[in-house]
Amino acid sequence: MSSFLSYFISGISLGMIYALIALGYTMVYGIAKMLNFAHGDIIMIGGFTVYTAMASGISPFFAVLLSIIVCTVLGVVIEKVAYKPLRGASSLAVLITAIGVSYLLENLALLMFGSDAKQFTSVVSMKPVTINENLVISGETIVTIIVTVIIMIALSFFVNRTKPGRAMQAVSEDKGAAQLMGINVNRTISMTFAIGSALAAVAAAFLCSAYPQISPYTGVMPGIKAFVAAVLGGIGSIPGAMIGGI
Repeated sequence: MSSFLSYFISGISLGMIYALIALGYTMVYGIAKMLNFAHGDIIMIGGFTVYTAMASGISPFFAVLLSIIVCTVLGVVIEKVAYKPLRGASSLAVLITAIGVSYLLENLALLMFGSDAKQFTSVVSMKPVTINENLVISGETIVTIIVTVIIMIALSFFVNRTKPGRAMQAVSEDKGAAQLMGINVNRTISMTFAIGSALAAVAAAFLCSAYPQISPYTGVMPGIKAFVAAVLGGIGSIPGAMIGGI
């Protein structure tokens, strides 16, 4: 029973990481009606930012904060440069562009860090909690669950209770009508990319802490699994992405 609980809690923790990543997919699709397949590589960039910052002597908290800033800016730049010019283009054109951006980020990381996996130092300093000899819960698992629950509650509040959040819902429902009501659609879409990329940075920190290594391909499989989670929960649905990830 203790072994089952240990695996169950670890599974919930990993599922919440997938949920954070899936939120990026589902928010972008729900509002911009496009699949950002470069999202997995933003996770990788976030992980390398934390890795480089901590290797330079920056504390884990500020390393994660720097990663969030870098990924947020990167998400907005990708949207402005790669996706905004294709706002009225076919879905296939957007998909090919997203794959191109993904390969660009991967190859930039290969040039900068090489192909070998790097050992990642955990951003969590909390010691494991021992319930009994068969049930030991790692600090990474506990912190991941607590922080992810807080983020999900905050995001739900933001989307449902704030003016920018309601603007996002309006753009998701009908871009034309939202624009007629005075909502800046381009700014709202950029904000969505920023939020999704920031969540990817947090997910990267926890993912690489739980599985302590980082490489240019770190974001590929988590990105695919999170996309499946988003589809499972109903792509475009924020609560669905959370449930799908878990």
